[in-house]
Amino acid sequence: MKLRLFVLTLLFISVQCTVKVSDKKKTTAKKHNQYLTILGIAQDGGYPHIGCEKVCCTNFYNGTYQKKKVVALGLVDQQSKQKWLFEATPDISTQLADLEQHHLKTNNIIDGVFLTHAHIGHYTGLMYFGREALGKQGTKVYAMPKMKSFIETNGPWSQLVTIKNIELLSLQNDSTITLNKQLKVTPFLVPHRDEFSETVGYTISGSKKTALFIPDIDKWHTWKKSIIEEVKKVDYAFLDATFFNQKEVKRAMTEVPHPFIQETVELFKNESEEVKNKVIFIHFNHTNPALQDNSKEKKEVEKLGFKFASEGQNYEL
Repeated sequence: MKLRLFVLTLLFISVQCTVKVSDKKKTTAKKHNQYLTILGIAQDGGYPHIGCEKVCCTNFYNGTYQKKKVVALGLVDQQSKQKWLFEATPDISTQLADLEQHHLKTNNIIDGVFLTHAHIGHYTGLMYFGREALGKQGTKVYAMPKMKSFIETNGPWSQLVTIKNIELLSLQNDSTITLNKQLKVTPFLVPHRDEFSETVGYTISGSKKTALFIPDIDKWHTWKKSIIEEVKKVDYAFLDATFFNQKEVKRAMTEVPHPFIQETVELFKNESEEVKNKVIFIHFNHTNPALQDNSKEKKEVEKLGFKFASEGQNYEL
């Protein structure tokens, strides 16, 4: 009896120690001083998609899959008590709430918003800074020259500037913005159906690591830079994964050019596993099977060493 009691006591102590160590690891993982957090992964139209009656979206309505928010990154500095947003999406209300409730609560809802271009999923969330919604003044919005001019000269966006809901700050190609002692942001031009503005990606640099963010680009070969070489320079590369392959949608892909996931995988096929591990696919169309967690297409690509962005993931900088 005494022996049995002794053994049970040891087991109890062992379990308690294991729980504490596990909890400690989990807590430590969340306490990076500076990090990126994934706030959305879907293409501009989100998931479920308007007018979609295909299996991909009926899987949401029948409760099989959860809603996916439009692509956005949060940049958090716990040390300086600052946070920034990359993209102003139609889901901006809940994305800012996510930053506030789960990452960093401050008096200022956001310290700045960085825009990539004038397609609907990437800037229309600005409307929620207006008098019909938030109504505060002086929210900093970083934009390239054409993007800045588009907002200033077209309603209803121009009203945000006129009544000072937002303060537009100019960006320049390959010119670095220093946010604080630890964080820097550098925009760079990429080719992408620039109907109303130019399009940029971003290099986001911390004291320890660096990330590449290119949610939209036409094709890798149309860019003057080598995507392989650019990925090798950073620790994380969040890359356009709108479509999985050519067969995915019944429309002229020349109207909406993007690098297919299969094309990117083929491009990196001879690179090391270390390089492939840096590629994190993001910006998925609702039809993309890789948007669904358990799809065979996603699992096959993961086996090759590539990764997929998921809402709630954090990446230390």
